[in-house]
Amino acid sequence: MSARDAGWEHFETEADVGVRAWGSTRAEAFAQAALGVFSLIVKPDEVSEREHREVRAQGDSPERLFANWINECLYVHEIEGFVVHRVEVDTCTATLVHATLHGEELDAGRHRLGTIVKAATMHRLDVAERDGRHEVSVIVDV
Repeated sequence: MSARDAGWEHFETEADVGVRAWGSTRAEAFAQAALGVFSLIVKPDEVSEREHREVRAQGDSPERLFANWINECLYVHEIEGFVVHRVEVDTCTATLVHATLHGEELDAGRHRLGTIVKAATMHRLDVAERDGRHEVSVIVDV
């Protein structure tokens, strides 16, 4: 596997920010997408793995599951001020995702706060498997 077998990138949209992610499994793509969203808030390489938080989401379709997953991750950030270095998804079915966020509480003295991310939107949201690679994309309201 090459370094591009899993990853994320931001893409241009009119008013908000898009995150596209991929991996060899849906779980890996979901993890990369969450990391891409969190990177808008604080760069992951500025965050230490001092603590962890468990996150679960459910949805009645892969697309709703993905949106709910991103929103649950953002909820942990919003309520606890938690920022992320690494995301580890251990369960990812068609209707359920369970993961661990590794990071720490936001420290204004050490972390440079970037974009305020409000929520995932359903606009142009995509969950797909193409040529054996799982790909997801989401536009987040900023």
